[in-house]
Amino acid sequence: MTTEPTPIHQAPRGLRAGGKRLWTAVTDEFELAEHELSVLVEACRTVDALAELEKIIRAEGVTNVSPQGVRAHPALVEARQQRVTLAKLVASLRIPMDDAQSVGRLPQQRVGIRAVK
Repeated sequence: MTTEPTPIHQAPRGLRAGGKRLWTAVTDEFELAEHELSVLVEACRTVDALAELEKIIRAEGVTNVSPQGVRAHPALVEARQQRVTLAKLVASLRIPMDDAQSVGRLPQQRVGIRAVK
């Protein structure tokens, strides 16, 4: 009888599919300190928020008619802000990209690159 290894850090409750995928991808590959796990939780929640905003945008479109005229849908504006937040959160974790992701990008100067498990 074999048993699957128990993950050291299980995904927090309340995460949806996208957030859980990010959590698993990062925690399966890297060892994170407690403060980094807190950042990862917020990144996962941001991924889930973006998925919800994308549903709204697909259903209602990218523009909204207001008394001031046609404007960008508020969900589109919020999605842009959430993408910026997600980029900052992920960057703060200093997770190195694999070779396929780094094609065409300038190498990043990093101090203390985290080790792979």
